[in-house]
Amino acid sequence: MEDKKYELNIDVRILELLGPNLYTNIYYVLAELIANAYDADAHNVYIISEDDKIIVEDDGKGMSYSKGEITKYLKVAAISRSCEEDSKTGLDRLKMGRKGVGKLAALSVSEEVHVMTIANGEKSGFVLSRHPQSNNLQSISDDSVRFRKITSNGTAIVMMNPQYHLHKTPTAVKRNLMKIFPAINEDFKIHIIIGNKEDTLDSVDKEIGKELCACILLGTKSSNIKNTFRNEYPSVDLLVENNSKTFPMILKDNQGTEKEYNLIVEGWIGAYKSTRGRKLESSDFPDNFISLYAHDKMGEFNILPVVGANRLNESYVVGQLYIDLFELSELPDMALSNRQGYKSDDPRYIKVISYVKDELLPNIIAKRVAYAKAKKDQSEKEKVSKQEEEERTFRLNVNEFRKSTSAQVAQTIISKGNDVSEEEVRFAVESAINANSNMLGLKPHIDQQKKKLFISHTGSDKEIGDIVYNMLLFNNVPPEDIIYTNCDDEISRVPQGMNIYDYLRKFFVDSVSDKKMYVLFITSDNTRTAWGAMVEIGASWITRVDHKIFNINKFRPEHPLNDEAMWNTINRAEDGRLSMTKLNCDDFCSKIEQVCEVVGYSHKTRTENKSKLSSMIVVE
Repeated sequence: MEDKKYELNIDVRILELLGPNLYTNIYYVLAELIANAYDADAHNVYIISEDDKIIVEDDGKGMSYSKGEITKYLKVAAISRSCEEDSKTGLDRLKMGRKGVGKLAALSVSEEVHVMTIANGEKSGFVLSRHPQSNNLQSISDDSVRFRKITSNGTAIVMMNPQYHLHKTPTAVKRNLMKIFPAINEDFKIHIIIGNKEDTLDSVDKEIGKELCACILLGTKSSNIKNTFRNEYPSVDLLVENNSKTFPMILKDNQGTEKEYNLIVEGWIGAYKSTRGRKLESSDFPDNFISLYAHDKMGEFNILPVVGANRLNESYVVGQLYIDLFELSELPDMALSNRQGYKSDDPRYIKVISYVKDELLPNIIAKRVAYAKAKKDQSEKEKVSKQEEEERTFRLNVNEFRKSTSAQVAQTIISKGNDVSEEEVRFAVESAINANSNMLGLKPHIDQQKKKLFISHTGSDKEIGDIVYNMLLFNNVPPEDIIYTNCDDEISRVPQGMNIYDYLRKFFVDSVSDKKMYVLFITSDNTRTAWGAMVEIGASWITRVDHKIFNINKFRPEHPLNDEAMWNTINRAEDGRLSMTKLNCDDFCSKIEQVCEVVGYSHKTRTENKSKLSSMIVVE
């Protein structure tokens, strides 16, 4: 009987199915391509965003056609490492790649991807497509193999007519990449180039350390966190330095042989001081997360939904944990195909999840609670101390008021002689009280309690209101001092159950204080048809308040607004894209700084403000 032969035949159209569905976010795609550059021993990766393409270019070793390296690259799902002998690169880096599908990542972004490479002077290039007609790919001529930044060896992945787009500011792209690709240092840098703007990532955790109020370190992998963390309340132990956590485990290797391994957890977990104004774009990764990494490559962005209980304090939690046993080559591969998670039934994963859920997360939440208590206690002490000082001052002022007022009344009556009418006495008393009432010190206290800023806008222009609001917070204006009716933060909104106009009347009209509200008007074509906005403009004119104007598109603010002063202009395209010129960026920051000076808060530098504004809006 003739032996039957069975041959698996995979149609190249599998790319049409895999390509667009493999990854769910442009940053995951970039992370895969950056990981390929890392494994190619690159020192620099350039992410270049142009109108019709996104390019990821690296100065790694490149791929040689003659030596069969490109043929190996084009083997989809070919395992790149199965033992420890082939788990390191030429620069002794632990390889990130394993499954052989990362090369398809770019097809999640574009239907057509150009791959160009140079290895020791040998140029090669070809086109990957979601809709290949055969196994033979279209070649790119040597003359057409060109690079933007590299001059010798390297590879460029060019995603043509991308269906996902990067943020228009390098700062925003940088902010997201830092969360998912921590293997950045002086030896491996990522350069982000968007138009004529460029930014470079050469460290991940330096900035995060400054934003934390509490932190638990595991091992020595995150020294930058330790070096930049500042404990605001030294009486409370808010920075804990532990050795890496080790769990002995019996696991089966790729051949099914049981061996003993050590599962080692390193990294850090922390809690933010505040979460206000952090997530600026809908495409941004959230700032509260616990990520898992192996071989410095992200395996799962956020396990908080798995280990947490949806408690309020979890919104402050952030962490990056490194478990290289997840990627040990001699053990079965536990990563999901899209590199966005791990197999939940793998004993290594179960062990880490239990550790984080039962120990790490409760401990950092306890630290966050301790920080909040210390902050509250400090605030209460300052409040009591301030109250005691105000009471002492008030008693002194009352005594001085009595002496001065009685003396003034007595002097007035004496000067009138014996024939003084009741009306003259009453007038003398009232005059003395009015003249000396400032001695009681009540007015400054009332002034201090009053709201200082009002952001006037229509609901349709909320995105500009959010930018103004976040810039005020960035410049040290407390949210308690701002009225912003559409604010995401309850503290700046009109109190529940209170009529908005009654609430505004308290500060515009009915206040004892003569300090006037400062109004920031956001004007656009929507303003004329918004009754509330017109009422606010009228109220500000009647009460003669100072104001600044932030205008959208070519709308022209009119009287009673100060239409003679230069207003700031923000451009809003039909697709909602916001942008401004460099001049208007500088003017916007200048206006925010002037407002801060008027209401009594020290603002950031112009450079800091322009950088912050550029992360929220395109500056052209």
